[in-house]
Amino acid sequence: MEEASLSRVVMLCLALAAAETVHGMIRIAFVAPRLGEARAIKLAGVTGTLLAFALCWAFVPGVGLDTAAAHLGLGWVLAAFMAGFDLAVGRWLARKPWAQIWRDFDPRTGNRLAYGLAALTFIPLVVWSAQGGAVR
Repeated sequence: MEEASLSRVVMLCLALAAAETVHGMIRIAFVAPRLGEARAIKLAGVTGTLLAFALCWAFVPGVGLDTAAAHLGLGWVLAAFMAGFDLAVGRWLARKPWAQIWRDFDPRTGNRLAYGLAALTFIPLVVWSAQGGAVR
């Protein structure tokens, strides 16, 4: 991967982290008090995925990948980065215990984070296909 492509991936990772951080703050401060925490989490799963899709729509073409496998690989990198980011923020910034952090990833507890990460794995491929990429 070229240096320009790698920097574009790093910029996408940072943009996703920043956007999802603000997204979470908005959910906690404004949406949850009005809809309740459970409904706010469900809504945030949808809006967070749409936010990730929009950022990928803007950044993925500039990365310069040209195969379906490469775009799936990019999606895996993005999902792994965001999972790590969520773990780090939960543990070291929010000072949550590990048990509470793992519950954030568990859909059985009402959280949708694992679904969002799964969707993020495929978003670069969907964006590439939607923008005219030929599946190889």
